[in-house]
Amino acid sequence: FVCLLFSFSILKLDPPVGPYLIRAFSLPARAWCQAAAQKLSGGIGSKLCGTSARVFGEGGSGRPNVACKQSLYESSPHRGTNPQMSPMLLLLDLLPALDGDAKTMTFLQEVVDILMAYIVESFDRETKVIDFHYPNELLQMNNWELQGEPASLDDILISCRATLKYAIKTAHPRYFNQLSTGLDMVGLAADWLTSTANTNMFTYEVAPVFVLLEYVTLKKMREIVGWPEGRGDGIFSPGGAISNMYAMLLARFKMFPEVKEKGMSSVPRLVAFTSEHSHFSIKKGAAALGIGTESVICIKVDQSGKMIPADLERRILEAKQKGFFLFFGSRTGGNTGEGALEPLFAITEVCKKYSVWMPVDVSETLFLLMSRRHKWKLDGVDRANSVTWNPHKMMSVPLQCSALLVREEGLMQNCNQMHACYLFQQDKHYDLSYDTGDKALQCGRHVDIFKLWLMWRAKGTIGFEAQIDKCLELSEYLYNKIKDREGYEMVFDGKPQHTNVCFWYLPPGIRYMQDKEERKKHLSKVAPVIKARMMEYGTTMVSYQPQGDKVNFFRMVISNPAATFEDIDFLIEEIERLGQDL
Repeated sequence: FVCLLFSFSILKLDPPVGPYLIRAFSLPARAWCQAAAQKLSGGIGSKLCGTSARVFGEGGSGRPNVACKQSLYESSPHRGTNPQMSPMLLLLDLLPALDGDAKTMTFLQEVVDILMAYIVESFDRETKVIDFHYPNELLQMNNWELQGEPASLDDILISCRATLKYAIKTAHPRYFNQLSTGLDMVGLAADWLTSTANTNMFTYEVAPVFVLLEYVTLKKMREIVGWPEGRGDGIFSPGGAISNMYAMLLARFKMFPEVKEKGMSSVPRLVAFTSEHSHFSIKKGAAALGIGTESVICIKVDQSGKMIPADLERRILEAKQKGFFLFFGSRTGGNTGEGALEPLFAITEVCKKYSVWMPVDVSETLFLLMSRRHKWKLDGVDRANSVTWNPHKMMSVPLQCSALLVREEGLMQNCNQMHACYLFQQDKHYDLSYDTGDKALQCGRHVDIFKLWLMWRAKGTIGFEAQIDKCLELSEYLYNKIKDREGYEMVFDGKPQHTNVCFWYLPPGIRYMQDKEERKKHLSKVAPVIKARMMEYGTTMVSYQPQGDKVNFFRMVISNPAATFEDIDFLIEEIERLGQDL
């Protein structure tokens, strides 16, 4: 009877039926709730009984039965398995238990309450970005160990709260560390939905809507890159590093398709070219594919961090003279450190001249194409053979969301397909081109597309443009504030083209040091100490790094739409406060 009433209440079937059922079963319902009062404890119990009382009413008033305090543990399927077990709700009380619908809703509502509180707190500038504890402290403060016996759902909720208590609030307007893209509410809703659907992206038959959304979104992204009518191919992958490895895999297959069956022993020595400031994933991909990191030739960059086309051509000629085969010339649309935007046209001409595959890793910068004010910075990207684009960076799509776009149709399928007959049967009753799993390296592939698609629907391209322009405006504001400010020194010449702003803070103690080597030695320690203090105080976070002969500097990447000019001012003042005694 209880399950029946909940069903009518939740599903809101024929409205006139509800009152008759409630009147007919009100006494059994109250008796049920009062019997449950013998067994339930904790927050879950009170909420569950509140839910029951609101459905059944108390004397027709609809007020919760205050006596309702205990659970239906005795009626759960595992009752009696352990006489010493605390009489609380456990996992087996939830769906698919026969009477688990109300308990499941109550438990999940508790979880949602925890998440909502955390979200609101994350956007509150009065709260800490991080409640920092050293690893050994955090291990001792909480019991993270896995046990043989099941924990109660109240304990599970406690674990959820503890996890978020010590988590980094990446949505905080003053979190400027890596991937500081904030938290988009529509993207979050999409993530919840895909986790609930819990399906796989390998075939249309198990993910029909998601496969179609991936199809239309990838086509739109290729149109933005500039490929005619959005033609080509593509796939969403676990991240930019994997997308870059896909590009390297495709380049090798395009030149030597026999490598798929015969392996690296069937091909000559291959060499790849990339900027000396490019992402480490290029070397990782070379290692994973058996090409070897020594076969990755790094091209010099100028003072602003841009690849020098003349040096690229020089190194290509050297490799050809040694008998190496050229297959890959990675260009970055914004390198990892300073965010310098490469001279894409000039590099393209060199690669085209020597028949080198031309991938562009614009994982952090391709969003510029969505801005009418800034898209000129990526002129020439349309000439690439493949493009890596990470919407989980500057577009604020929740992790993970990365795409590889490929100019040539069918290349991914030919390179990666294995014709697994238990998944990709050829006699299905629909268009088999929508079974995209055989062109991926993965079998199980997470639904990443829905977050991007739903956010795009909610914002439109014009909304992403406004978000992008704002982040670039904030980075320019930071640059203008510190370029001539006492105690600051820019790492790279000129105004940043991207949202990366790289700078040193020079505390008073080393500001006027004459010995350059001694000054450099002391300066290398400044950013790590200030960063550590930021985390211990919990006020803000910003990343730092060395690069080449440049000692540790702050690398500010502004990509959180919640940030404001006041937050930039706060960061500057906080750096000075935390570093004044160094």
